[in-house]
Amino acid sequence: MEKQLFKKIDTYKNTVVDWQTKMIACPAVSPHAGGEGEHAKAAYLLSVLKQLKFDEVTVLKAKDPKAKDGYRPNIVAKYYGQNKNKTLWVMAHLDVVPPGDLALWKTDPFKAVVKGDKIYGRGSEDNQQGLVSGLLAVKAMMDLGIRPPCNYALLLNADEEIGSTYGIVDILKNHKKLFAKQDAFLVPDGGNPQGTMVEIAEKNMLWLKFTVTGKQTHASTPHSGNNAHRAGAHLIVKLEDLYKKFNKKNPLFAPESGSTFEPTKKEANVPNVNTIPGTDVFYLDCRVLPCYKNADVLKEIRKITAAAEKQLKVKIKIDIVQEHASLPTDKKAHIVALTTAAAKAVYKNNPRPMGVGGGTVGAYLRNAGYDTVVFSKLDDMAHQPNEYSSIKNTLGDAKVFVHIALHFN
Repeated sequence: MEKQLFKKIDTYKNTVVDWQTKMIACPAVSPHAGGEGEHAKAAYLLSVLKQLKFDEVTVLKAKDPKAKDGYRPNIVAKYYGQNKNKTLWVMAHLDVVPPGDLALWKTDPFKAVVKGDKIYGRGSEDNQQGLVSGLLAVKAMMDLGIRPPCNYALLLNADEEIGSTYGIVDILKNHKKLFAKQDAFLVPDGGNPQGTMVEIAEKNMLWLKFTVTGKQTHASTPHSGNNAHRAGAHLIVKLEDLYKKFNKKNPLFAPESGSTFEPTKKEANVPNVNTIPGTDVFYLDCRVLPCYKNADVLKEIRKITAAAEKQLKVKIKIDIVQEHASLPTDKKAHIVALTTAAAKAVYKNNPRPMGVGGGTVGAYLRNAGYDTVVFSKLDDMAHQPNEYSSIKNTLGDAKVFVHIALHFN
């Protein structure tokens, strides 16, 4: 049965190009990022779903006053399996990031260009490659009249690129009965070029803003002021002690196997060279292994900050910019074993469960108690100029999804 499905999927190259071309032409940039949102792309996909004749198609409307018609569309498309009480969900997102500097693009970002195995265009890989793979898997089952052991469903969500407020967050809050405890999720929105990353965990995220307040003065008389810039630099160096305090390693996370604490963004202070700044603002990006609590990290940061305030006689305010913790999916979960086996069968590689430092929508699902795997074979072109997707990878991942579906019982 798998060989038949794999052979069928290999005939879908033109379908990949057609679907990608139509979706790339729908600039699904969030209305909160200057775009028109997902409506046009959702309308096109609804026509595709109708043509494929899914057993059940629903649009979940998340209220958003900035969006067209006041809502963001989330699509649920279900193909019934032999057991209708259990579902394998393939979750991809409709929205894309803005194209950025158009001068860096060699082609129109919203007009598909096919060159060999590559389809160029904004959103082609992030996340349309995974979306198309999910569609191809069910198309193959439909074309051959095959019903999987359990339901196979697509969850095409909005707003992933800007926090998921109008996507999975809204769905989990307002449509709780959509999912069953025995369901599992496959999110084709992360991976590596080898197809060996079966992502089951994420580091906790903690983004902090530090505002250091001293006293502005002329640079020729530093004794009459208090240099906030120097105090900020001092604090940045002292915050390196976090690496010593939270020093556990976890081989699940590679290449950085431990927690990271990195100063990143720096706001401008004074506009001229000969003024000592009275205010200095910088940011710290913390990616913390799940064995630690963000609250404990923040407690240590406040301790280090208090010592700096006392020593340098400045005031330092800490604001939490973003904070999120994610539970891992158990390595022994059925969906993890199935994904690992399927990737190995299709790509003839050696996949393994891994963790990542970045954040995905999988975190929301895991925290809600659902076994979730993030997997795809990607060339890692997301958010870059001249983004492209691989037709070969798209077809390959569709085979992986079919393999999983046939064994999910």
